[in-house]
Amino acid sequence: MRRPFRAPPPTKEGPRTNQEIRVREVQLINTEGENLGTIAIEEALAMAQEQGLDLVEIAPNSKPPVCKILDYGRYKYQAQKKAAEARKKQKVVEIKEIKMRPNIDTHDYEVKMKSMRRFFDEGDKVKVTLRFRGREMAHQDLGMKLLLRVKEETAEFAKVESHPKLEGRQMMMVLAPLAR
Repeated sequence: MRRPFRAPPPTKEGPRTNQEIRVREVQLINTEGENLGTIAIEEALAMAQEQGLDLVEIAPNSKPPVCKILDYGRYKYQAQKKAAEARKKQKVVEIKEIKMRPNIDTHDYEVKMKSMRRFFDEGDKVKVTLRFRGREMAHQDLGMKLLLRVKEETAEFAKVESHPKLEGRQMMMVLAPLAR
């Protein structure tokens, strides 16, 4: 299939290998990790071919580029495994939302605080949303007191990421767990 007119040539993923390396000399490292010094590219390719391995460009930006003799298939496999391991260990931080009303009952408040504590233990952020309805808008100070109370009670295991602010008919605050 032809490339579209003036389309850039396809780019290769990963380091250049064997004939793709287009320089006169390279800094060569053998299979044992010993630095053999600056060698002509033809000689380096011949040494790699002799051992049945590939010449892989490790540091392309240095002068001269650093190349290593190794099995490219195995190298790619190891890099893939390393990337998968890093992805597995990565924790995606979610933002959980807790909704309250300004005149919340004590038991309901305690239940919400308990679930908030559980979210922090799991390493998630919590967005506390306080909804005002009807004439409750006239008593925004009650909502602010409630959010400040939440802030004080979670101070030992969470920090405030965004302070309470009013947006329309709701007041919001975002809390993040403290790093352990």
